[in-house]
Amino acid sequence: MLHLSYLVLGAVALALLATLMLAAWLTPAHWWRQLNARAIAVVGLGTWGIASLLLALLPAQPGAVAATPVARGVTPLSATLPANQADAARTYRVQEDLNLRAARGTAAPRIAVVPAGTLVTTTGVRDGDWWQLSARVDGRQVQGWSSSLWLRRTGESAPR
Repeated sequence: MLHLSYLVLGAVALALLATLMLAAWLTPAHWWRQLNARAIAVVGLGTWGIASLLLALLPAQPGAVAATPVARGVTPLSATLPANQADAARTYRVQEDLNLRAARGTAAPRIAVVPAGTLVTTTGVRDGDWWQLSARVDGRQVQGWSSSLWLRRTGESAPR
């Protein structure tokens, strides 16, 4: 398996070659007689754009979670499996009042507000920074999604 930096280096080299070939074919020859800001911009932006496209087309690394938007009501397979068995059923303390949502993302409907200081338990299901949680709110057990950025381990204090 290739190291990620080799893939990036290869993609940039291939993108630079493609950019130079396309620039030679699609732009007037007099643009290239003397180095100027336009030439640097064409080569720089072309290389960046093509390299970004090539890297986006590469298959995801094993164990990586895809960062694609999820359609409402559709759960990707990566989000239905626990990220790590050690992560399942961990207890965290809510740092500030926490919106518990029906799905991942801020556009999902809010199903409950978990007060600051409440202990919540993770189910082990994740999608990036969004974790599925279980909490007791107003005497009832609720389960929903929230950003992990608002949680603290039980012995950890909030950053100042």
